[in-house]
Amino acid sequence: MTNLFPSLSPYQTGFLERTDGNRIFFAVSGNPEGKPAVLLHGGPGSGLSEGARRQFDPALWRIVQFDQRGCGRSMPSAADFANTLADNTTDHLLGDIEALRDMLGIDRWVVYGTSWGATLALVYAQAFAHHVEGIVLAGVTTTRWEEIDWLYNGMRLFLPEAHQRFIAAIPAQLREYHPVTAYHALLNDSDPTVRQKAAFDWHLWEAGSISAEIQGGGMTDLPERWRDPGFVLARARLCAHYFHHQAWLADRQIVDNASKLAGIAGVLIQGRLDLQGPPKTAYELSRVWPASELIMLDEAGHSTGDRGMADAIMSAIDRFAKTA
Repeated sequence: MTNLFPSLSPYQTGFLERTDGNRIFFAVSGNPEGKPAVLLHGGPGSGLSEGARRQFDPALWRIVQFDQRGCGRSMPSAADFANTLADNTTDHLLGDIEALRDMLGIDRWVVYGTSWGATLALVYAQAFAHHVEGIVLAGVTTTRWEEIDWLYNGMRLFLPEAHQRFIAAIPAQLREYHPVTAYHALLNDSDPTVRQKAAFDWHLWEAGSISAEIQGGGMTDLPERWRDPGFVLARARLCAHYFHHQAWLADRQIVDNASKLAGIAGVLIQGRLDLQGPPKTAYELSRVWPASELIMLDEAGHSTGDRGMADAIMSAIDRFAKTA
């Protein structure tokens, strides 16, 4: 397995102040004179990852990261019930990315996204192609309805016990609804106890399908930050918020508008054993995006820590580092 670059502290951090009152935390690492890259995290709501920037050679890259609205150190937090998330949509995120690019004085950059971040990267590139030099995606998603339904319903074919627990945690009066609709209601319930329980139940379901490695099924099997009440509440509220609204995207919008990516080189890195983001999406996108290359990893799942993922990601990033 490829070794990541050593731990790296940002040389610049701060807040992007938005006119609607949101404060977007950002961090810039690596070489101030290096090639710019923006890293779009997953979730929605997972927050920026220190590990993600270690995939970029700090001598060659100017590495830009930010916590998307409502998560990480951005404010107000989605964990705060007073935050209705009315000003937290895909279009708002696109505006934040463009404002950050402009504030940092960057003309064109490479866009890297994983999972939900792949969807956001693609929507951004289709809207602002003239600012995108290249795209690297891992765990490819487009957040169309069939992908959302698969994630919270379809996967029961492979994880029946976990799905039964996921559904059993929904009160009887909400079980007639789609799980995303039911959990959206629970995560916006006026009772903080109901919201917090729903947040942990949501994450217990997701945890069993991230990696191709065998997972457990209890709280101790969650990633460390997924055991933090504030983190899981903010992330679950954002996930349910975005998926309940189908990310404010027309169904198949990204695939049907692939022509807007013409001339932008892209690398799609996909685990064949990816349950959360089935390979069908990456394959379909690669067929309508001629400038893209699909790299299918037979032993990997959705996690960037799975076998072969780090090698493929870092190799793709290195390729863009060497282009003019």
